[in-house]
Amino acid sequence: MRHNVDMRILLTGASGFLGEYIHLLLKTEGHTITTVGRQGSNEIIADLTGLNLPFKKEFDLVIHAAGLAHTVPLNDKGKQFFFDVNYTGTANVLKALENSIHLRSFIFISTVAVYGKETGILIKENEHLLAKDSYGRSKILAEELIIRWCTKHKIVCTILRLPLIAGSNPPGNLHAMIKGVKNGYYFNIAGGKAKKSMVLAEDVAKILPIAANIGGIYNLTDGYHPSFSELSESIAKQLTKNKPANIPLWFANFAAKIGDILGPKAPINSDKLKKITSDLTFDDSKARELLGWNPTPVLTGFKIS
Repeated sequence: MRHNVDMRILLTGASGFLGEYIHLLLKTEGHTITTVGRQGSNEIIADLTGLNLPFKKEFDLVIHAAGLAHTVPLNDKGKQFFFDVNYTGTANVLKALENSIHLRSFIFISTVAVYGKETGILIKENEHLLAKDSYGRSKILAEELIIRWCTKHKIVCTILRLPLIAGSNPPGNLHAMIKGVKNGYYFNIAGGKAKKSMVLAEDVAKILPIAANIGGIYNLTDGYHPSFSELSESIAKQLTKNKPANIPLWFANFAAKIGDILGPKAPINSDKLKKITSDLTFDDSKARELLGWNPTPVLTGFKIS
């Protein structure tokens, strides 16, 4: 592979939250980027779940960042859609690259959800992949497919398992927290002491050219793992809002029991409460050792747009 000098890169998911960071950084570094997506300013407009993807060019590196996340499936059709996008979409990308001559490296943006853990401290990459939900399972299958394909074609394979990603105007749970703090309805539970792994989108983008040359499976975190309390206070400070109030655990337990009765649409239930009040962190020492990973703590680098 050309070592970080004008690489020809195919980037899927370029219009997504993380994809935009990756696209901007690689473009700034002078690489030739071909983006693929369903809409917007992508050079190739294509639905990855369809067949016959129009990849006519040759690439040195593929960064597969496209995928379905941040949604909760309400029925079997919704669950199947995770597999359609995350697994079948990946299979179609690989099929379209089957006859590539110059491709040397493939990077897959995966998730710590593959471990299927709701609690745990500094979970390592060699932990069993036990996810049972549609999102985690679809990512496991995609990882396995990519590893087999890269081995067959002698391609350097890199899989990055990411936790909650922070950056300007983030999606998902972090977006919900920011909105809640801004509008005054976010509350910490039991002091908000539970720690969760996070990582800055910008740091993920920066490590990609290095990871492309080395390969391997890595957790990426900020190394600090902020608590809900620390994160919500940081957000409140940036928004010039009051420090979020606290709900005692006894009251949260009472509300969760009611939520169990009301069903999945309830704002909280016993399962959600357990997640909110449990530590869940991941070990990134492998990336630090082999990739020179040296991220910025989220509480330092996270800026709300």
